[in-house]
Amino acid sequence: MPALASRGKGRRTMNDINMVPFIDVMLVLLIIFMVTAPMLAPSQIELPSVGKSAAPPKRFVEVLIDKEGRTAVKEGGSPGPGEPVTAANLVGRVQALQGTPAAGEGPAPVIISADKAVQYEVVVQAMNALQVAGVARVGLSVQPGR
Repeated sequence: MPALASRGKGRRTMNDINMVPFIDVMLVLLIIFMVTAPMLAPSQIELPSVGKSAAPPKRFVEVLIDKEGRTAVKEGGSPGPGEPVTAANLVGRVQALQGTPAAGEGPAPVIISADKAVQYEVVVQAMNALQVAGVARVGLSVQPGR
């Protein structure tokens, strides 16, 4: 019976996690990242720059979009809020204001001036409608940084 009595004093199970394999794997991953990081080429993003042209255009068409998304069109430089138009009438009205180009000149450029609180989607839809219709020289009006 002595064999049965010593049976209860045998090895006990461990209840804690062995951290050594985890640390080994982390060190190997750290070394791999340290070796490969200098080999990666940093990606270059070319951002558009805002500059001032030598001379503003003499004649242009301005598309105004307010913060509620309402659109108006006017000839550039003319006072007033412009003529309200719907999305369906926008292209026709812009083309009418552009008129026929004079000899040696292209069509009048179109400048989109949108309120900073307007949804980006509204501006993109206006630009897309003008591009699909073949309107040339569409740009955005920006406020230079202070």
